[in-house]
Amino acid sequence: MGFDHHLPTRRELLVGSGALFAWSQMPRIARAEGRDPRLLVIVLRGALDGLGAVAPVGDPDWISLRGDRALVLDGKPPALPLDAFFALNPAMPNLHRLYKSGKAAIVHAAATPYRERSHFDGQDVLESGLVKPGMTSSGWLNRALLALESSGRVDPRGSRALGIGSVTPLVVRGSAPVMTWVPQRLLPASEDTQNRLLDLYQHTDPKLATVLQARMRLASLGGAPGAGDPMSDDPTLPPPGIARVRAYFAEAAGTAARYLAKPDGPRVGAMGFVGWDTHIAEGVASGQLYNLLGALDGAFAAIESNMGEAWRETVVAVVTEFGRTARINGTQGTDHGTGTVAFLIGGGLNGGRLIADWPGLKPAQLFEDRDLKPTTDLRAVLKGLLRDHLRVEEKVLAEAVFPGSADVKPMGGLVG
Repeated sequence: MGFDHHLPTRRELLVGSGALFAWSQMPRIARAEGRDPRLLVIVLRGALDGLGAVAPVGDPDWISLRGDRALVLDGKPPALPLDAFFALNPAMPNLHRLYKSGKAAIVHAAATPYRERSHFDGQDVLESGLVKPGMTSSGWLNRALLALESSGRVDPRGSRALGIGSVTPLVVRGSAPVMTWVPQRLLPASEDTQNRLLDLYQHTDPKLATVLQARMRLASLGGAPGAGDPMSDDPTLPPPGIARVRAYFAEAAGTAARYLAKPDGPRVGAMGFVGWDTHIAEGVASGQLYNLLGALDGAFAAIESNMGEAWRETVVAVVTEFGRTARINGTQGTDHGTGTVAFLIGGGLNGGRLIADWPGLKPAQLFEDRDLKPTTDLRAVLKGLLRDHLRVEEKVLAEAVFPGSADVKPMGGLVG
C-alpha cells in the first residue's frame, strides 16, 4: 500500500477525529425473535497498553516486570479488583460498575493475526478482517451487513448509514452506503500540524520524533490552565487538554448512541478514538494513559445514558490494532507490542467475566521476549458477537466477513 492510500487513515489517527458509521437495516431473523439488537464498534487508534488498562495483579511476575509502574490493589490510587487475578485501571469506575453488574466483559491477551508493529498496517488488518494488510478496500463490518442484506436477513425499510467524523474508517468501507455527521468539538489545526510532523519524523528521524513527542505530550493531552508549564515533563501534572478530550469522546459516543436508539435509526456502527500511542511518560495511574482511559470511561457512560431503553439490546466492542511492550521503556512509556485487551459493554452482554487464556509474564513466556503473548484471536470475539447478536451465519463469517478464518471458531456465550 502506498502513502496516498493510507493518507485518510493517517489523518484520522493523528487529528483525533472519531467516526461512526452505521446501517439502519437490522437482521430480519432477530426481529422474528422479538429482538432489536444494536452493535457499536469503537477502535482505539494508536495501540492500547492492555497491561496498563487491566493489570494481572495475581501474576507472581507482575511487580518484577513493571516495578513501581505496576498497577496494584493497594496503589495510589488503588486498582479496581475484577476477580482474584485481574484488576482494572482506577480511571474506569464506570466500566467497573458495568462489569460488576454483568453488563461488561473483558478479553485479555488478545490480538488480530498481525504480528508486526506498524500502526497503519495493524489498523488495516484490524478493520479489513483479513490476515495481511493491503489485501482489500472493504471492511469486515461492511461485509457483514452486506451479507445480511443479500441473504434477505435485513428489514427492507430504509438503508441509511451514519458517520461521525470526517474520514471513513476501513472497517465500514465497502458497498453499504454511509453518511456522516461532524461533531462540534474537534482538535485544532495547530495540533493536526504538529502531529503530521511527528508522523513524518517517526518515519524519517526517530530521534527527532522522540524529542518532538516529549515536548508535545502535555500540550496535547496535558495539565489544566494554571497548573504549570504546559511543556513540563512531569507526567503527574493535570493535562490542560484532557477536559476537551473528555468532552469530545462523550459527545461523539453520546451522539452515536442517540442515533442507534432511535426507532427508525441505524442499528450497527463503528467509530474511532485516537491518542493511544503512549511511547513517553505513559502515566498508568496518573497521566496520559490514565486520562485517556478516564475519557473512554466517560464515553461508556454517555453511550449507556443516551441509549435509553435500547441499552438492554446493545453491545459495544472496543478494540485496538495491537498492544504495547510488557516492560516500561527508557522514557517511561511503552512501545509497540502485540497482546492487549478488548472491552465489551452493553445491556445485551452476558458479562461480569474476564476471558483469558493467560500466557504468563516470565521472559520465556513473552512474545519475542518483549510483548504480552496473544492467546485469543480477536476475530473469534468479533465473530461470536456477529453470530450470536446479529445472527450472521457462521459460514458467511468464515468466508466473506473474515476470509480464511474457518479455523477460528466464534467465541460463544458473549451475549445474553
